[in-house]
Amino acid sequence: MKSATSFSRSGLSDWLLQRVSGVILAVYTVVLFGFIVCHPGLDYETWHGFMTTTAMRIFTLLALLSFVAHGWIGLWTVTTDYLTASHAGPKADVLRLLVQIAMAIAMFVIVIWGIQIIWGN
Repeated sequence: MKSATSFSRSGLSDWLLQRVSGVILAVYTVVLFGFIVCHPGLDYETWHGFMTTTAMRIFTLLALLSFVAHGWIGLWTVTTDYLTASHAGPKADVLRLLVQIAMAIAMFVIVIWGIQIIWGN
């Protein structure tokens, strides 16, 4: 099934993108947790130094984009599965569209804000 609101061209590519983004988020979480565990008594200067390296900024941006892609695919799937006429009544299409627009706006704000945080001074 192809749809204008789907994140990619097919269900298979959506499925694959969600799995890859999930792995990226898991690895990012392990890296952060590992850094915290390996630095008892972690202070701001050490954390700032770690998070402002170019490699961590790129990895954080990748994790941010993975978060948005993963979230969009998951929430798009939920809205198309459950915001239907049989579940939400005759106005389900309008409700689904409004929810998806709100999701898109929220994710756009998350990406812009995240980029400002990652690459800002």
